[in-house]
Amino acid sequence: MDQGRTAPAEPVRLPEGLVLRGATAADLDQIQALLTERGEAADAVDLRLIVEDSAAGWDSCAVVVTAEGRVVSTATLLDEELILGGVRIPAGQVELVATSVDHEGRGLVRALMAWAHERSARRGHLAQVMLGIPYFYRQFGYSYAIPYHPVRPVHTAPPPEPDHRVRPAVLDDVDAITTLSDAAQADADLRMPHSPECLRWLLARDGSTQWIVERDGLPVATGRSTPPSEDVHLGELSAVDAAAARALLWHVTTLAGANSASVRVGDRRGTVASHALAELLGPAPDAAEMYYLRVEDPAALLERLRPVLSARLAACADHARFDGEVVLSFFRSHVRFEIADGVVGPMTRGGTLQWPASVGGAGIAPDRVPDLLFGPHGIIGLSRLHPDVYPGPRADLMGVLFPPVRADLLTFYLV
Repeated sequence: MDQGRTAPAEPVRLPEGLVLRGATAADLDQIQALLTERGEAADAVDLRLIVEDSAAGWDSCAVVVTAEGRVVSTATLLDEELILGGVRIPAGQVELVATSVDHEGRGLVRALMAWAHERSARRGHLAQVMLGIPYFYRQFGYSYAIPYHPVRPVHTAPPPEPDHRVRPAVLDDVDAITTLSDAAQADADLRMPHSPECLRWLLARDGSTQWIVERDGLPVATGRSTPPSEDVHLGELSAVDAAAARALLWHVTTLAGANSASVRVGDRRGTVASHALAELLGPAPDAAEMYYLRVEDPAALLERLRPVLSARLAACADHARFDGEVVLSFFRSHVRFEIADGVVGPMTRGGTLQWPASVGGAGIAPDRVPDLLFGPHGIIGLSRLHPDVYPGPRADLMGVLFPPVRADLLTFYLV
């Protein structure tokens, strides 16, 4: 997760005597109180775990303060890493956003998001991914692009085979959790794993519990659940076989006790755990929830993804017919690149190009770029949904370069 630290940003003076600046240890109590007031006590714990860890530190957090030094708004930027077709994409995630009730509607979150995006760019992030309330973050350049794992209710949780032991995970389990999670994500086109430092925070927080299932002393499953006093969510389930997955489901359902009817499971489709639990879960909701994504510089991200684009061409039996110049317009800007012998060359930036089809190119609205590169529709599917996305006269080539993507993202908070 650590993409390299950045120097402290200069304070920004806002209207009404407010100042946006980097947070310090002296702000901790106030930030925690604000997060608890506007969210829950677990958020305050999460903030402390992040800023007191050297992998993130205080330069990950910003605050808006009054002239008297009162913290009235805050946000925290986490480092993440998306992996698409084996190519690693440094990314940022904004979390722990809160504003006091008496300072809402003054543009403080907008200012904090600008701080986070500037800082994210300085860290070399090529995208931002986040969870958030409906619509709100679309105001800051985000779009819905990647579906959450569907969350399904539990209707049956049979007792496990007797040789399974379920216990809370500890720091010594980080490697085992990573190995199990990597195996579950292996078939995803796009994945975002937990970094070792994020796993440290998750193991220490009290807003969720990371579990390990052991058999013959070896870890065979892991997953994370919310407290049994709430509507229980079991997510990020990774298992080597059906027996291990079912042992964890039974354990979490049993712990829920009187709330067992509220247990829901994040269904990571295509995984061992998903197949193991399919007949034990009810239907998924009809409406799909989605992650927010933001891409500020499509050309830079496409440059990073050249090996992915070339690999997609190589997988096409008659890729030689696609050689030549390719134009992809975002309308106010565009990129051009050459394909030679099935290899995608460097991206060349260009200016406004309102009618890309006239030069044999494709068009994609800038706010659809995350959908294009990370979403489940591909350019052909997107063109059926949005009139400002079209593959142009070389639709067959564009369909090869930009196919549907199946994603598996692990984020700090369960969804």
